[in-house]
Amino acid sequence: MSYLRLAHLSDPHLPIPDGAYGWRDLFSKRTLSRIAWRRKHREHDPAVLSALIADVHAQAPDHIAITGDLTNFAAPVEVEAARAWLTLVGAPRDVTVSPGNHDALVGIADHARFAPWAPWLGDSGEAVFPQARVRGGVVVINLCSATPTALHSAGGTLGAAQLARLDALLGEHADAFRVVMLHHPPIVGAVVGRKKLADQAAFRAVLARRGADLVLHGHAHRSLVGALPGPDGASIPVLGVPSASARGERRHPAARWHLIEIGEDRSVRVTARGLEGGAMAELGRYSL
Repeated sequence: MSYLRLAHLSDPHLPIPDGAYGWRDLFSKRTLSRIAWRRKHREHDPAVLSALIADVHAQAPDHIAITGDLTNFAAPVEVEAARAWLTLVGAPRDVTVSPGNHDALVGIADHARFAPWAPWLGDSGEAVFPQARVRGGVVVINLCSATPTALHSAGGTLGAAQLARLDALLGEHADAFRVVMLHHPPIVGAVVGRKKLADQAAFRAVLARRGADLVLHGHAHRSLVGALPGPDGASIPVLGVPSASARGERRHPAARWHLIEIGEDRSVRVTARGLEGGAMAELGRYSL
């Protein structure tokens, strides 16, 4: 019997609506992002994303975790379009979103930009991080590593305030199965330096002291299975998934999501599902 059946997907990179880029953006980071998007936009297919979400719904998970990059330029019109898309993915209590670097591409480092997504960020209904959502015997702790960065950088930062609150939340929920979600991978070498989590060492130190049971991330656009040290020699599994809209061409793996079944005995079974032969299919199963 499962405590919770959790679906994990990431980096949908939703289609860009009209008005997402204008002349005022000509000398901003959005111009570089737009140039990059022209090279890679064919890799992200709305039809693939729709098929993946339909596959998620067919498996009827108890909760859905989305680890960022819903938008491409972080334009207000994109944020609103992503809010509308989230209503199709699921009710706010059943979906948790952790923003990604593309969701905070330009502007100031202010979580208020995510206010339209607030019902999907946590149970407080506010755009604040971290938040802990208790679902059965599982607590999902949602972090935000999304912050505006310099040109040619796609890195992330949690910051001292989030890390201090994460430390407290992990302590408060020490008896629960604790799932921590963020966009940037906390594993050394998972992405190149310009894309890394700047304070990953501090994040790992919190987990080494307080412990956790599972870490979920996106950003790398590929499947990753790693581990971080926990207290007393324990190992904390870390899982990443490819983009949920990827066609699987060029160098990018095809779209994939994970169904994570957390047992009452704290066991974890992962079923990988994704695009294969033009359709969504089971790709494999393993236990952590």
